[in-house]
Amino acid sequence: MQGTRQQPTSQPAAYTPTDRTVPTRAAERASYDKELVHAILDEGYVCHLGFVRDGAPVVLPTLYGRVGDRLYVHGSTGSRPLRMTGKADPGLAVCLTVTHVDALILARSAFHHSINYRSVVVHGIAHDVTDPEEKRAALDALVDHVVPGRAADSRPANKKELAATAVIRLDLNEVSAKLRTGGVNDEPEDLALPHWAGVVPLRKGYETPVPDADLAAGTAVPDYLAVP
Repeated sequence: MQGTRQQPTSQPAAYTPTDRTVPTRAAERASYDKELVHAILDEGYVCHLGFVRDGAPVVLPTLYGRVGDRLYVHGSTGSRPLRMTGKADPGLAVCLTVTHVDALILARSAFHHSINYRSVVVHGIAHDVTDPEEKRAALDALVDHVVPGRAADSRPANKKELAATAVIRLDLNEVSAKLRTGGVNDEPEDLALPHWAGVVPLRKGYETPVPDADLAAGTAVPDYLAVP
């Protein structure tokens, strides 16, 4: 008897909103679209990781990397949040944010000055990564997140470096994006005021790479650092 071929399980295209991911202000700017969330995360360099220690909030800037629906954050084994994650059961409750500022909005009135931005907020439980293979893959993802292609073009961490490095994992389950686009929203009665108003776009990109003083002779700048 011929077996029935299983169809691949389709993944939801959006994250499910929760009480913590629905903003109380400007809710129309919120999005739960996975493709948009992943794009915002993948474009950033630094996240801000928030948690509670001894009853007080702590927020730390740190590098991160994404693998599918998981985020990885690394640091020294002596780092406070990473040390706490290994001790907490079932893990450490955290809030992680990433924000891009795309443009400055200069209005005629001080009140209506703003920015165009894209942001992601992730709530969840962070877990210590102890599996060696997952840890190596996470560290490769962290390097490639900053400069795509760099992990394969550098020496991987050795046993001593791996032992000194902690990695935590945060699953992307309770997630939202929020963004502002467009131009100036001045009041009609202010449109005739003699003040310049408009959008000042901000640009992101590489400048010309500066080689290390001890670079081996003949080592060329890799293609992934090419300046347009």
